Amino acid sequence: MSSKTVVIGKIQGTHGVRGQLRVIPFAGSASSLLALKSVQVKVASGAAETFPVVKAQLHGNRVILSLKPFDNINQVLHLVGGEILALREQLPELEEDEYYWSDLLGLQVSTTEGEHLGELVDIIETGSNDVYVVAKDGREVLIPALEDVIVAVDIPAGTMTVALPEGLLEP
Repeated sequence: MSSKTVVIGKIQGTHGVRGQLRVIPFAGSASSLLALKSVQVKVASGAAETFPVVKAQLHGNRVILSLKPFDNINQVLHLVGGEILALREQLPELEEDEYYWSDLLGLQVSTTEGEHLGELVDIIETGSNDVYVVAKDGREVLIPALEDVIVAVDIPAGTMTVALPEGLLEP
């Protein structure tokens, strides 16, 4: 197994005054974050640093993360907006038809009729279901990540097949 890192969350903000971070998990379940002993934090400048995890706990649909050596809000402000990465082999196995966001980004998306819609470039978390942002030639299509819409995902082939709801591509 390779030592590939996977983006598994984003630091949304701080939590309290003791240096805790509020993290949006990039998987259907936050369990991937709760089980880690260490994480990498990649900030906007591109710099990444590894920190031991002191504590990780669920807080609604977010995770509150405490990292060593931080114990004060002022020490972690520079991390807000950063991405949380982990080594692929540290992550729990996912259920069938579950994927890490990093596995989906870059997939080529086509309809069941064979129309190529473009590349999956972003995922928007809406609360009820994720929305896939597919881009081609400066045009974006927003596709709801629903079981009846996402027909097939083939990670090794780099493809996704979708059955679009009627009227979704109308101008």
